[in-house]
Amino acid sequence: MPESPAREPDSQPEARCVLVCQYLSCLKNGSAAVLAAFEAQQVPGVKVEATSCQGQCTTGPTVRVTPDEIWYCRVKPSDVPLIVEDHLKEGKPVEALFNPRIHARYYY
Repeated sequence: MPESPAREPDSQPEARCVLVCQYLSCLKNGSAAVLAAFEAQQVPGVKVEATSCQGQCTTGPTVRVTPDEIWYCRVKPSDVPLIVEDHLKEGKPVEALFNPRIHARYYY
């Protein structure tokens, strides 16, 4: 049986997108200001989008970074510069803001 040809890697990696929940409970907890703070940063190659409910209502405002699949919780506008610098520019997600329901940590 002949080998299948190797797949060509995509010429462009998937662009990063910052999804900021703008649904009821997140809005009550200040997600509009979080969205505005991300929009003000304008990081090249990163889109910022408002979303509807992301299903993490008790830990909002919720911010999800794709394609990294990093979920941040209880994000405040003052957290945005740290997320932008460390995660979006340097590639080092901010573990202190991880949503523990999504990013479970186990200690032995």
